Amino acid sequence: MKFKFIEEKIAKSVMIFFALLVVGFVVNIIYTILRRGLPALNWDMISKIPEGGYYNGGGGGILNAIMGSLYIVLGSTFLGLLVSIPIVFYLNVFLNKDSKLAYIARLAFDIMFGIPSIVYGAFAFTIMIYLGMHTSLGGGILVITLLIIPIFIRSMDEVALQLPKDLLDATYALGATKLETIKVVLRQIAPGIATATLLSVGRAIGDAAGVMFTAGFTDSIPTSLSQPAATLPLSVFFQLSSPNADVQDRAYSAALILIFIVLVISVTGRVITTHFSKNKI
Repeated sequence: MKFKFIEEKIAKSVMIFFALLVVGFVVNIIYTILRRGLPALNWDMISKIPEGGYYNGGGGGILNAIMGSLYIVLGSTFLGLLVSIPIVFYLNVFLNKDSKLAYIARLAFDIMFGIPSIVYGAFAFTIMIYLGMHTSLGGGILVITLLIIPIFIRSMDEVALQLPKDLLDATYALGATKLETIKVVLRQIAPGIATATLLSVGRAIGDAAGVMFTAGFTDSIPTSLSQPAATLPLSVFFQLSSPNADVQDRAYSAALILIFIVLVISVTGRVITTHFSKNKI
């Protein structure tokens, strides 16, 4: 009995230690970004595009990168949901849970989930060269869509797999068709859709490798899908590469803006998830 008590104490101490270690890393990262980024943050950074020599200490801001990131995230999220939701419904409503096709599909999406974003970027870049395309906002949206589709599908699929089989049987017993059953499933997996969207947006807005190959970079705000687009992660990368300390501080300011955007999206996602959770059985 005494040995079990000591074992529990050791296990609890180890868990507390690693929890505090993770919190410490997060606090240190946030503190560093605030310490160097907050003094350099001003209204011009948010409201203006780069002026001449911005990345060498010139005037202007990173409005081009902010808008480019938002364009890519919104476009890829829309396309990702458009593709992922029907796949999730097909796997969980039209196929049996023990179907070999469903098993192979889930395994394929698990593998795609773990592929680094730079591989997606290199693949998309190869296709773009073959088709004679240039780096553009459309290319950035497409590669990020490919990147987040596995996140969407596996996150929503895990929620759908937890649905009671009796729920589907009850809808069929009432005479509902499979298409009508989808409405019931949709209400039940709505929190999963919100969570998947939150995870996907977080990865999409923070990706640098994929968009470096496909979206390119520009000091202007794109007005069409065929024009190059800047993003916040690439803006941080280019500014940190500068030998000028003032420009490096601007990189931390850009990172601070990126964290703020992710925070707003996270809070919004949590509110939406809580709202839809009321409909779950």
